[in-house]
Amino acid sequence: MLKKLALSAMIAVLPLAALNAAENQKTLNGAGASFPAPAYVAWAFAYEKKSLGKINYQSIGSGGGIKQVSERIVDFGASDEPLKADKLAEDKLLQFPTLVGSIVLAHNIKGVSDNKLRLKNEVLAEIYLGKITKWNDPKIVADNEGLKLPDATIEVIRRSDGSGTTFNFTTFLSLVSAEWKEKFGAGKAVDWATGAGAKGNEGIAALIAQTPNSIGYLENAYATKNKLARAALTSKSGKWVAPTNDNAKAAVAKAKWSKDDHFYQSLILQEGDSSYPLVAPTFILLPAEKADTNKEIVAFFKWAFQQDSLIAELGYIPLDSATKKLVIEYLQ
Repeated sequence: MLKKLALSAMIAVLPLAALNAAENQKTLNGAGASFPAPAYVAWAFAYEKKSLGKINYQSIGSGGGIKQVSERIVDFGASDEPLKADKLAEDKLLQFPTLVGSIVLAHNIKGVSDNKLRLKNEVLAEIYLGKITKWNDPKIVADNEGLKLPDATIEVIRRSDGSGTTFNFTTFLSLVSAEWKEKFGAGKAVDWATGAGAKGNEGIAALIAQTPNSIGYLENAYATKNKLARAALTSKSGKWVAPTNDNAKAAVAKAKWSKDDHFYQSLILQEGDSSYPLVAPTFILLPAEKADTNKEIVAFFKWAFQQDSLIAELGYIPLDSATKKLVIEYLQ
């Protein structure tokens, strides 16, 4: 029931019902990345149900989250793109990771089921460069013997808003394609070569579901919730890897977290034959000067760090105990 309620709340605004909560509890407001929104809703719903506090989270994209917390519109922001130390100092922000998720390539090809389609990383880059335009292109067919791929135009789906998911995906494309790096680079928003845009991970999922022969990138929880088929990619060493929990964990194991740089970390294209190449942590941003409010937010996340099962069942990877300890030390 909890999972169903959490996932059904993945719209632009994610309010939480006041179940069993005291009427005079202060509501803490956050906004930002859609990538972790289902997890934050699941945590916050359970937190309020236990009368521990009220959290309201708006899924508006990482760009919006950074902007709103920097302008002190919300109590905390959320971003899948970590900010470097100089930017944090400029805006007087603290930063810490909360969980890790996978970015998957979901598609809507009739007759092709989950994890059956194989796309080499460089082939995926050529699709987003607009160079490969048909599903039966020889470069795709060569890696998909036995699959009946249609003689149909590939309908490319991508984000239209400022997005941390886009930052991580375009970082990946820049690493696997020199042409992509030169022409577009990495960022929360880029001047796309092709494709139809949608807002938020929820918008991407909806557009893929209603568009035959489409492909798009989104957080794994949204693909799972919407029963979208996903493609296997290649690891950094060239081995085929499906977007499974074990393959994502193999990439997470390579993380080297440090309080000194406010946990700045990328997990894109990690070493290892089984490391899924599109894995990303997500981060919370706090105004450094708001000690009283921050104390309440920290209390919420300290509690949330003990509720791994709530987010694991949604397809996210909880932080390991050592990293959680580092985060708590940093916040104290």
